[in-house]
Amino acid sequence: MTELRYIEHYPEHLVESIRQLAEQQRLGMYLADKYPNSHEVNSDKALREFTINYKNTFLRQSAPLSKVVFDPKLHVVKHALGLHSVVSRVQGSKLKSKNEIRISSLFKQGAIEFLEMIVVHELAHLKQRQHNKAFYQLCEHMLPNYHQLEFDFRVYLCHQESTLK
Repeated sequence: MTELRYIEHYPEHLVESIRQLAEQQRLGMYLADKYPNSHEVNSDKALREFTINYKNTFLRQSAPLSKVVFDPKLHVVKHALGLHSVVSRVQGSKLKSKNEIRISSLFKQGAIEFLEMIVVHELAHLKQRQHNKAFYQLCEHMLPNYHQLEFDFRVYLCHQESTLK
């Protein structure tokens, strides 16, 4: 039986349909057919431009981003594919904070839709710190098929893990 730990909390009928595809070794084809478009966002500069475009479209009034980079240290084992952090520093008599977004290097290759999903997720943290209803509503506002993309990315992770075994 194929282990699908990234989607185990989804409804059983979804997990079972993915399990069948995996056991028939058709999961890779399923994902390639559904997400055929790769992207050219493979440098920190390109990622910053990509992220700033989303921010300027949907979160123009939010705090500026000081850093947006691909981070090779972020990976699934640590349950983080992206990271939004606020770095606070004292400068003179003022407390300055800087927003940073780090995206796992895993997103350098693959479907543009998956990169959009993680960028939107991390940008949503500029407005909503917690993963609550308002957070996911903001994600859906910025990327209307956010939940489907998150599920499909989890399926992609299951496929990647199964090909490593």
